[in-house]
Amino acid sequence: MEPSRSREREARDYLEKYKIMELLNLLTSALLFFRPEKPRDYLIATLERLRIAQVTGVTFPFFMDSTNIVAMFEMIDSSNQGTISFVQYKEALKTLGLCTTNEDLKDDGHAITMEKFKKDV
Repeated sequence: MEPSRSREREARDYLEKYKIMELLNLLTSALLFFRPEKPRDYLIATLERLRIAQVTGVTFPFFMDSTNIVAMFEMIDSSNQGTISFVQYKEALKTLGLCTTNEDLKDDGHAITMEKFKKDV
């Protein structure tokens, strides 16, 4: 194996082991959702809250409330059908950092309702 491929694999393994990409997805999603005036300060504060949650064992406070989840669902459901496709659902979960690319979600063939979306998000 070439040294560059070995280093690339080591880097990928490191990112996976410590779930760095999921963390970055979560931070980016929150940043774009809230659009704070001082993004660096916001990111530092969010990372500090995550650290405290990890040390104390307290669940990290949720980024979005029910109103935000409904608004997100309505943006995805642009035709106002009251449902979204499984693909849209999975992409929303990935964007929010609630699902990894490798995670295998099962499509049961049913459209995703707002209630299911709210429950899962």
